[in-house]
Amino acid sequence: MDIFVKDMMKKQVVSIDVTLSVKEAAKIMEDTGVSCLVVTQKNIPIGILTERDFVTRITALDKDSTTSVRVVMSLPLISIKPQDTARKLAELMKDKKIHKVPVIDGNQLVGIVTATDLVTKCIIDSDLEMRQICNSFAQMAF
Repeated sequence: MDIFVKDMMKKQVVSIDVTLSVKEAAKIMEDTGVSCLVVTQKNIPIGILTERDFVTRITALDKDSTTSVRVVMSLPLISIKPQDTARKLAELMKDKKIHKVPVIDGNQLVGIVTATDLVTKCIIDSDLEMRQICNSFAQMAF
C-alpha cells in the first residue's frame, strides 16, 4: 500500500513575497517559529529560504540585512505533488540533498514536507514498504 505525500505534509506553510529583505524574512521566521519560508512572486512559489541559506548565503558572504530575498533564496524550487509517494519524496530528498520540500498542486502551494515528517511517518507506519523507504532514506548524508 502506497503512502502519499498528502498523508504526511504540513498544510500550514509560511510564505513570503520575493520583494522582502532578508531582515524581514528573518523576523517572520522568528515570529512564526519556522525554519524555512517558501518565496513567492504573484502568489506563485518560486524559491525557498532556509536557515541554512542564512548561514551559507547571507552571513558567510557578509550580505547586508537589506539584501533582497531574491538574491539569496535557493533556486530552482524543488517541489513535489501531494499525490506523489513517500518513496519518490525520499529519493528526491536523497538525490537533491535537501530536507524541506514544498508541496505544489498546479501552481498552488498546498503544504510542505520535511525530512522529520518522513522519518516520523516511517516510525508510525512500520509496514514493509515504509521500512524499505526509511532504509533507503537513512543512507542519505545529512
